[in-house]
Amino acid sequence: MTPFYTLCSLSFVAVLFGCGPTPVTDTYSEVGTDGWLKGNREEQLEEVAHQLGGFSRTMVEVGYRYSELYWAGEDENWKYAEHQLVHIIEAMEDGLKRRPVRAASAVEFMEKTLPEMKKAIAVEDKDSFLAGYKTFTAGCNACHAKEGEKFIVIQHPLARLSPVRF
Repeated sequence: MTPFYTLCSLSFVAVLFGCGPTPVTDTYSEVGTDGWLKGNREEQLEEVAHQLGGFSRTMVEVGYRYSELYWAGEDENWKYAEHQLVHIIEAMEDGLKRRPVRAASAVEFMEKTLPEMKKAIAVEDKDSFLAGYKTFTAGCNACHAKEGEKFIVIQHPLARLSPVRF
């Protein structure tokens, strides 16, 4: 197949499945008239942003992964610990994109605390990990305090909620 036919085929598939370019209008779109995403393109984007939530949804994910990180270290499952830390970083970066007003409070956490936790995991030593985890926890609490939310006090988890074991 020549590149021209490939391009035409891909364009047809994109249009067929609604992936092709759509004009921005101030009228209701066909995509949203029967579903939850209604309104003009701007209203739809505002609704999607609302559904993604602010930083509180980020904190729900980070809290889950914080707990999993702790248990990974307790189990000396270093790959799982690294996995959790990578996803904590991703969640924080995404949350800060949605709520850049939080970025100033998170600078030290993002640039110092997270890399230190990464180093503690890389050592693959439980005692080093637990010491790093205490520093990590203090970093979480310091960030909360900078945001005026000292009442959100993080402590290491006391019970496992996930079925993941090593």
